[in-house]
Amino acid sequence: MKQFLSACLAVLLLAVLLVLPAVAEETADAPNLTPGFSVTAEAAYVANTDTGLVVYEKNSETPMAAASLTKLMTMILMLESYQDQLDTISITAPGYIYDYLYGKNASTADIWKDETHTLRSLLYAMLLPSANEAAYIVADYMSGSSIDNFVAMMNDEAARIGCTGTTFTDPCGLDPGNVTTARDAYLLVRVAMGYDAFAQAAGEESYQMPASTKHDSPYTILTSDKLVSPSSNYYRSYTKGGKTGSLDDWQNFAGWHTQDGETYVSVVLHSPKTDEDPRPALTETAELMDWAFATFTVTAALDTTQPITELPIVYSSQTDTVMIYPADDMQTLLPRQGGAELTEKTFNVPEHLSAPIKQGDVVGTVTVTMQGETVGTVDLLAGSSVDRNELLYTMAKVKAFFSSTYFKVVIVLCIIAAAVYAVLWVYVMLLTVRRVEQPTPKRKNKPNDWNKE
Repeated sequence: MKQFLSACLAVLLLAVLLVLPAVAEETADAPNLTPGFSVTAEAAYVANTDTGLVVYEKNSETPMAAASLTKLMTMILMLESYQDQLDTISITAPGYIYDYLYGKNASTADIWKDETHTLRSLLYAMLLPSANEAAYIVADYMSGSSIDNFVAMMNDEAARIGCTGTTFTDPCGLDPGNVTTARDAYLLVRVAMGYDAFAQAAGEESYQMPASTKHDSPYTILTSDKLVSPSSNYYRSYTKGGKTGSLDDWQNFAGWHTQDGETYVSVVLHSPKTDEDPRPALTETAELMDWAFATFTVTAALDTTQPITELPIVYSSQTDTVMIYPADDMQTLLPRQGGAELTEKTFNVPEHLSAPIKQGDVVGTVTVTMQGETVGTVDLLAGSSVDRNELLYTMAKVKAFFSSTYFKVVIVLCIIAAAVYAVLWVYVMLLTVRRVEQPTPKRKNKPNDWNKE
């Protein structure tokens, strides 16, 4: 007995020693799907536009001061109405807006009172140096000199886009009452980057403002988005454009980035400034995007050329099973390390198929998940055609009929009916017997009248 127990313990110890290295190796190879650094911004949101999947978020639904991200909406409204007239419409700067901007230390493109510029120049002025006077000039023109009306237009458009935590109070963002969320800012960038003029301007490091009655010669304005400036330490070649914003001691940034055909939109809100880094939102954006591009890639979660499962089939003498294939390879965002092997598949299919069936028929679906999050669902297709054997089909239907609840109910009803009939028959027979066994009563003869004398 002792020898048997010793042998069992030895086998158990060997199994543990064999399993532990495998577990450790699997853990070591498992990809880290969260950044290996701390994001100091109060809110952030990074999403892949090819798949719509969010790879990072922090307080993404919390409203915060938008600062100059407000100008994204001003540019959206301008492009929505005048994208084909940017070079044909010129606007003269009204004097009253400078009274509002005076003393606020607002960023500017050096546009003077009564100076005239095209809408295209005003677009670059709003986008590159975040010129507040340019935003007010556009707002005044589009609203018939009523800034309140323009602000109402901004809020209506935000609601239409789907922003749920955004409120605008001026066209430029100087008022801290302008608030947005990281997710809403993502939506604003998605809309803005859809306009070619915006996409082109956002990627420029500088722009030549034309000469005017106030400027004897053209002058250069520079972008505050140093992620697109090759000469800057913040530069990232994958950044295609974006908008900065800042009030007090923090900075915002919202932009988009493309590398190897994959595109992300990123938003960082209220990243605190330090003496060492006056542009912290750009630093944190670069860190997040370096991590995102290194960690994830758009790839196929399924292989349409390989069967994903097989199902039994009835009423056929050709085969007992049919190979099942996914209808789509489900291009999605997956970790570069591990990829599709890290996903789990949940099948929604019948217990068996019934012949006849044609190749390509939809027979169910498969849902792919990763770490509890749904990646997507695709149809499953029959990999081959299968004919029906009519004899097997008929025999199965006959068997099914005799096994069906309907048949059982009919049999029970027939038995009940027979029983009732038998009871009634017995009852009738008993009544008949009783009548036969009863004696016939004797009749008393009554004298007839004609016998009387």
